[in-house]
Amino acid sequence: MADLPALPALVDSHCHLDLEQFAADREAVMARARANGVRLIVNPGIDLQHSRQAIALAETYDEVYAAVGIHPNSSASYAPAMLDELRALAAHPKVVAIGEIGLDYYWHDATPAQQRVALRDQLALAAELGLPVIIHNREADEDVAAELRTWVNRAAFRNSPLAARPYAGVLHAFGGDVALAEEAYGWGFVLSLGGPVTFKNARDLHALVPQLRRDRLMLETDAPYLTPHPHRGKRNEPGYVKLVCEQLARLVGVSAAQVAAESTALAEQFFGLEAARGVGNGIAEYTLTRRS
Repeated sequence: MADLPALPALVDSHCHLDLEQFAADREAVMARARANGVRLIVNPGIDLQHSRQAIALAETYDEVYAAVGIHPNSSASYAPAMLDELRALAAHPKVVAIGEIGLDYYWHDATPAQQRVALRDQLALAAELGLPVIIHNREADEDVAAELRTWVNRAAFRNSPLAARPYAGVLHAFGGDVALAEEAYGWGFVLSLGGPVTFKNARDLHALVPQLRRDRLMLETDAPYLTPHPHRGKRNEPGYVKLVCEQLARLVGVSAAQVAAESTALAEQFFGLEAARGVGNGIAEYTLTRRS
């Protein structure tokens, strides 16, 4: 991938680096990400094993942090006893969120009822631990909204350490409408956008973006999936988050540098990280600023 023009530091807020698609050339992928300005990558888990792998990568690479969770498509095998291991994994100093959790009605790997049990238990865990949630939502807008609306209005959430944080969660790969976005802001949520915003035929999404709050937008790749144009059809990777940034800038009529600066500041605050200043070697060092 040719280097694009320099921008302020970028964050890929959602990337599955631990998946097998990166096994053969992960070092090269990381090098390209650094060359394209990516200074922070958050790797969510999709089950217990992948959560462990995400932590292992976070231990290997300074700029990688992890989230731990059971994806809705992995929830057929979910049992409440798994919360104990998630709780233990979440104690790792480089775990910054609970996720990827949510509802997915496109695939049928787990029933809606199974998915809701796993989601509710993990939302409760996030409130207990004071960690924000990374929410997966595919063709389940109404039920996701109902679950999150109920969660943030419960006393267990309002009295939790998470309620004291600036943000409670992110709707990853946002594909909803303005009404859902506005309600999400009220829950203390942010939104993240990735490769689909660059698709030429994504006209509805292109029309939606200028109506969203820029101060609540993070960038992501969801690599190895959802590869942005002009690489669509190939494996995605974190360095391509720059393409998402540039397209967002075009859609909202500001510079890419401004989108990069705003989205990076939001991601650092969302994940409770503060960049060290004057760091050498082109890699930002981060310290946790809140882990209640």
